[in-house]
Amino acid sequence: MPKREIRSLRLAALAALYFTIALNPAFWRFVQAHLTVSGWGSLLFALSLPATLFLVFHCLFCLLVWPYLGKAVLTILLILSAAASHFMFRLNVVIDSEMIRNVFEARPHEVLEMATFGGAAWLALFGLAPAALLLGARVAYRPAWREAGTRLAHVLAAAALLAAIGAVFYKDYAIAARNHKTAGKLLNPFNYLSSAARLVRKIARRDAPFLVIDPDPAHVPFEDPHPTVIVVMVGETARAMNFSLNGYERETNPKLSRRDIVNFPRVSASGTATAFSLPCMFSHLPRARFDLDASYRSENLLDIVKKAGYEVLWLDNDGGSKGVADRVPAVDLMRDGDPKYRNGDTFFDEVLLVELEERLAGIERDTLIVLHMMGSHGPSYHRRYPDAFRVFTPACDTAEIESRPREEIVNTYDNTILYTDHVVSGAIDLLKRFPQYEAGLLFVSDHGESLGENGLYLHGFPYALAPREQIRVPMILWMSETMRREDRIDYEKLREAAPGLELSHDNLFHSLLGLTEIDSELYDPSLDLFGRFRTEELPRRAAPPFSSRPGGGAGDVAAFPGRAPFAKKEPGGRAEP
Repeated sequence: MPKREIRSLRLAALAALYFTIALNPAFWRFVQAHLTVSGWGSLLFALSLPATLFLVFHCLFCLLVWPYLGKAVLTILLILSAAASHFMFRLNVVIDSEMIRNVFEARPHEVLEMATFGGAAWLALFGLAPAALLLGARVAYRPAWREAGTRLAHVLAAAALLAAIGAVFYKDYAIAARNHKTAGKLLNPFNYLSSAARLVRKIARRDAPFLVIDPDPAHVPFEDPHPTVIVVMVGETARAMNFSLNGYERETNPKLSRRDIVNFPRVSASGTATAFSLPCMFSHLPRARFDLDASYRSENLLDIVKKAGYEVLWLDNDGGSKGVADRVPAVDLMRDGDPKYRNGDTFFDEVLLVELEERLAGIERDTLIVLHMMGSHGPSYHRRYPDAFRVFTPACDTAEIESRPREEIVNTYDNTILYTDHVVSGAIDLLKRFPQYEAGLLFVSDHGESLGENGLYLHGFPYALAPREQIRVPMILWMSETMRREDRIDYEKLREAAPGLELSHDNLFHSLLGLTEIDSELYDPSLDLFGRFRTEELPRRAAPPFSSRPGGGAGDVAAFPGRAPFAKKEPGGRAEP
């Protein structure tokens, strides 16, 4: 009996339609639950969703369905996607890299317990049956050049339609993607394919050699009897232009304006998203040469400071350090924070002050503490501050910011800045209560935020094209009288010069090395913002840092690919994590 015949492009279109409708019920259920149709605009956006998904799938299958491979690839995707859709739709499972890891690490009895009659029926109906139909059919292809040309025409036409949809509904897609990150984890098969790829990258990073960027840093302080305590507060999504310290017309910094601080109004972030900015902030490499994947297998500022003899602590209220604090003590306050500051699934940032106060009371040696704030994390700005800070109204008390007037969005965002002002001021006040320390505090945000300017919302725009709202960030310094005196810093001169200083995250590594008085070959004095405001040069070891190491000195090094241009040489020591 001859096999049924189907043309290759028709198969690609049918497969795209099947994946769009039949294999993504969890995604469409999520859309139905979260998408509110309140007018023609939102209705047209809703109708564009299946069209967009179909076009994406059609492009994908036009590239996959080729002789000898097409059937096999489609069969595997059908079966895997049917199984995934069952778990997502029937069991509300969200598929990410950790779930993929769990599948591979599951014991046999655990797998058998998951095998149910309903699951088998679902797999047979939505996976095995269409796979059998596919395997029983003959796919007809045109001659090679005609086939390739026709495929290219289909892909280009689909891409043009996608570009048109994107141009019309960019804001809606951008807001939906930021508001509903879970939706991406329900999009079958992209969820499990991308999660598997991320897991492979994680495993590769784990097994790669670990780079020791400086095996021999040393704490060489000015002569003084006081333990040094430096607090670095990493803000989240705070943009400089909404700080009244920087000339914003609203009073969003009433408390900091009354503190003896130095404000730096011209600071650029290294990225527009936390995943990149946070590791880059603590790297010795400048933004232009920073490699995110490499950073996971390399030392950073915290490793150097710890190695030089400091006590280092990371206190987190924003979902993790992105690898920065993997080798130093860290406390997850989103899990272990004071319940007094719980706000649903998150905590208000004052939870950091509770932990900071407790830690300050027990300090016995030089210490660096990093506070990672929740800050102004969007789009649920209204959940980032207690009711007492709901000053600017009417506020946008929903995460659906795309449906609200811009005035409400800005009001709510400004309330988050007002609360950040309160928390940063509170940390300064805590340090003042411990005059026995040589204390300093540096606050800087990881990136900024768009609040509807030019139709852009939130952040994450490509850096080369990103607006200043996403790149310009606030930075604030406070030093105790003891630190100013004993670190030989002309604080008033620094304050006077600060408005004219053009700074970036690239300055942080070197400025903090200077502030911690650590002698390292990675240190570049030209990037230390405190350097020219010292009345006395930083102390340094008498001998070159590597001269006393066994096996030789500075010649015993290896080049580090992509190293910063200011680095004279890079240490070649390596160690396993």
